[in-house]
Amino acid sequence: ATCGIPEIAFATFENMEYGEDFMKPDTETYNWVIQAYTRAETYDRVQDVAELLGMMVEDHKRLQPNVKTYALLVECFTKYCVVREAIRHFRALKNFEGGTKVLHNEGNFGDPLSLYLRALCREGRIVELLEALEALAKDNQPIPPRAMILSRKYRTLVSSWIEPLQEEAELGYEIDYISRYIAEGGLTGERKRWVPRRGKTPLDPDAAGFIYSNPMETSFKQRCLEDWKEHHRKLLKTLQNEGLSALGDASESDYIRVEEWLKKILKGPDQNILKPKAASKMLVSELKEELEAQDLPTDGTRNVLYQRVQKARRINRSRGRPLWVPPIEEEEEEVDEELDELISRIKLEEGNTEFWKRRFLGEGFSDDHEKPRDMDKLESPDVLDDGDVEDESPDVLDDGDVEDVSKEVEDDEADEEEVEQTESQDGDRVKDKEVEAKKPLQMIGVQLLKDSDQTTSSSKKSRRRASRISAEDDNDDDWFPEDILEAFKEMRKRKVFDVSDMYTIADVWGWTWERKLKNVPPRRWSQEWEVNLAIKVMLKVIELGGKPTIGDCAMILRAAIRAPLPSAFLKILQTIHSLGYVFGSPLYDEIISLCLDLGELDAAIAIVADLETSGITVPDQTLDRVISARQMIDIAVNDETS
Repeated sequence: ATCGIPEIAFATFENMEYGEDFMKPDTETYNWVIQAYTRAETYDRVQDVAELLGMMVEDHKRLQPNVKTYALLVECFTKYCVVREAIRHFRALKNFEGGTKVLHNEGNFGDPLSLYLRALCREGRIVELLEALEALAKDNQPIPPRAMILSRKYRTLVSSWIEPLQEEAELGYEIDYISRYIAEGGLTGERKRWVPRRGKTPLDPDAAGFIYSNPMETSFKQRCLEDWKEHHRKLLKTLQNEGLSALGDASESDYIRVEEWLKKILKGPDQNILKPKAASKMLVSELKEELEAQDLPTDGTRNVLYQRVQKARRINRSRGRPLWVPPIEEEEEEVDEELDELISRIKLEEGNTEFWKRRFLGEGFSDDHEKPRDMDKLESPDVLDDGDVEDESPDVLDDGDVEDVSKEVEDDEADEEEVEQTESQDGDRVKDKEVEAKKPLQMIGVQLLKDSDQTTSSSKKSRRRASRISAEDDNDDDWFPEDILEAFKEMRKRKVFDVSDMYTIADVWGWTWERKLKNVPPRRWSQEWEVNLAIKVMLKVIELGGKPTIGDCAMILRAAIRAPLPSAFLKILQTIHSLGYVFGSPLYDEIISLCLDLGELDAAIAIVADLETSGITVPDQTLDRVISARQMIDIAVNDETS
């Protein structure tokens, strides 16, 4: 298992698996084979580990995983960037005492613990990152140095997930880039190059340890948006499968409203708005606005301004920066409580094995699984199966009908015959659709059983041919009754399938938290939530022995300013000053002025007091503003009392 050739270990494992009872592999045997595949340096091994995991789950009555099993699975899924599975197994790992120490493994084999933390950070999964940091604190495991590496913008996992990702933090003073270049070893050739020279390997330190490449960098805001869309995609699919019964006591108009709203969420905002306007079509004022936003000169004729804008865009593209677009005021979505209540009725039942057992056996069906037929016109082709789009009107034409209509000028008589034939076929299909709609909802297994009986053509010859084939197959062993419940009974009788074989990894390995987490709807992103998470991550990293950079602190502070969240200013500044960092005076003035503009005088006074305590000089103008605001409040209070 440690020689680097996992096939050797797996050959022995197969002999044990299919040998006598005393030879059956135990948990440690599985661990050795999983370790061999995980740490092999050849080929893609994650599929082999998944197959081993399936075999281990099937043999759950004889053996159960231990802490080493979960640590190896987290290591494997992290190195291959299957982060969702890594999170599931880490939640089981943290229940073992000292589980994070086993995962860390003293930093050997690529430091799996650091890779896991970095993968969560780069994918914007900050809630899971905070859970992992809390697990480290419970096991008294310090945060590894590999997890605290800097991004190209001098930010660590404390803030590298806060937008904007590709911008350096504002510190309130001009950065001495020459001194920083020399300190990083620019004169001696030791400075790391983020953009490698031609023919050289990339020097991104975050790529080390992952099998192919590190996860794509995603902000927390973007991750929340993707989770939000995925959740509503599941709701839409469930709604379309269940029909009106998913909404309970609701009308067809309610069904239409809910489906349109879910499709609107999946579509997202209009992407064309985010594209910059062509420079050749911009007015002089628009050219100057774009140049001013990027601190570029705005003097000269229109031709000069045009050339300057084009050059700035080329530079931004070459450096991987986003192009500047005019700021857009986001419209606040109106909260429709009635619509939210209807959507909340849709139950996903993810992880509910008992529910799906009953559903597979045909139990729990209601008589109202019929979808409103008016919805067929609104459904998009990518979410429908073949044959679902039918309309009650016989005037709906398919592609063949359109071709026949195009020949109308050439042969009117032949065209009339074709149209009459297609109309009769459309009428037959509508009747078939109405009959099918009254039947209960079918599961995938039943649909697969009926695939052999379905025909690909609507002609009478193909129907007769299919009937002959089905009649010939009646004597075969693969024959099943047409009735759903009878088909299930036949499957149980032949022991083709039994409900005792329906279980998930969460069922057999005791993941009691899995079902609850799956059915919790994702939370919508907000600036306040992001700031609070950033503060918790920063404090937890400091507790675990890590040290955020001044860029991390500045990004968190800037996010709190955007919120705005005056209640968090003092806590952030106190933490920053305790680390020995000091910002420039303009940044402090901006914070105090914002507090005064928002009417948070107590927060402004507390910030000034903290600056004085830390030995930071507060400008006289800022002090005068705070004092005058205080005096105005005192005067107003005295007038009210008098």
